[in-house]
Amino acid sequence: MNSKQRVHAALRRQPVDRVPIHVTFHPDTVAALARFLEVPRHAIEEILDNDVRMTWVNNDYFALGITHGRDGEGHTDFWGIRWVHQGSGNRLAEFPLAAMTPEQVRKFCFPLQHVEELLSRLEPFVTGAYEHFVGCDVSPCVLEMYRRLRGPERLAADLESEPALIEEMLDRCAAFAALLAELACRRFPLDWLWAGDAAPPQDAHAIPPELWRRQVKPHLQLVFDVGKRHRLWVGYRGCGDLRPMLPDLIEMGLDVLHLAANTCVDVDLLDLSREFGDRLAFVGGLPARDVMALGSPDEVRRCTRRLVEGMSGQGRAYVLAPTECLPRETPLENIFALYAEAGVSYEEIQDRAAAVRAREKQK
Repeated sequence: MNSKQRVHAALRRQPVDRVPIHVTFHPDTVAALARFLEVPRHAIEEILDNDVRMTWVNNDYFALGITHGRDGEGHTDFWGIRWVHQGSGNRLAEFPLAAMTPEQVRKFCFPLQHVEELLSRLEPFVTGAYEHFVGCDVSPCVLEMYRRLRGPERLAADLESEPALIEEMLDRCAAFAALLAELACRRFPLDWLWAGDAAPPQDAHAIPPELWRRQVKPHLQLVFDVGKRHRLWVGYRGCGDLRPMLPDLIEMGLDVLHLAANTCVDVDLLDLSREFGDRLAFVGGLPARDVMALGSPDEVRRCTRRLVEGMSGQGRAYVLAPTECLPRETPLENIFALYAEAGVSYEEIQDRAAAVRAREKQK
């Protein structure tokens, strides 16, 4: 099986030669792997045989796709949001609409002039789309996008006292995400479309599930509908406890749920798969920090084995992945342990690296 066949078969709950793998790495980890294997950085995905190739084309690119060498370094994105690197990633530092009146907020312009630049990020990922499973992520779509623009305190105040403003701005956030999704689906040979957003309860500014259903769900549906209209698998990654909203998301057309670090809090993932596995496929669940970065290779193997055996087969669908991008401090031996347990041995990785080295010498 090639990667495209493997992932599609797994999502259809058909037999596969091994569990599909979808791992993303911090750029420093990619560099460390390239040095260890003595290959160019661009060859790492090929050597590790990652089955899913995807990227962000919405605001998550600026949160997750840009890296800085030192804490305190940062950038400002197309929306006017300021990001500063702290610890393992970028953190929100300035919210462009935080000090504005509702009338001023309504005049905010989404970065339509940068749509082509955002979509162009997909071009390198669709090379070889005949054999790779290709995805596009248009996160964040609704509430989380407005939170990044307005700030958590002002978002909470607007939810309390500005229902008309909230309705208008959430609609505009969703419309921009849906536009990116529609154009991406038309132009690129995609296999799945990913949406993402905040979900209650996430933090002190969380909204109750009934408010999510009334004010977020209808707007998020616009993005889901794009994927369904183009006959793609629709995936979702939410920040917060999604367990109360899973029936709603399934009703909306969700096919694949990403199990991030705080998804479905206090719920055993295997129980979740047993309950919803006939209606949902799952991606993720392997703790990126506690296990991959801080655990031993044996712990990585045990956790990986539990997920693969417990969440696939018996009419259930699973794609192996960490809860988030693997941190830069992840030991290489833990990465090799993950792949070995998934069915890609260390010897196989070394053989592929040798083939890449031989190919590079011939150039």
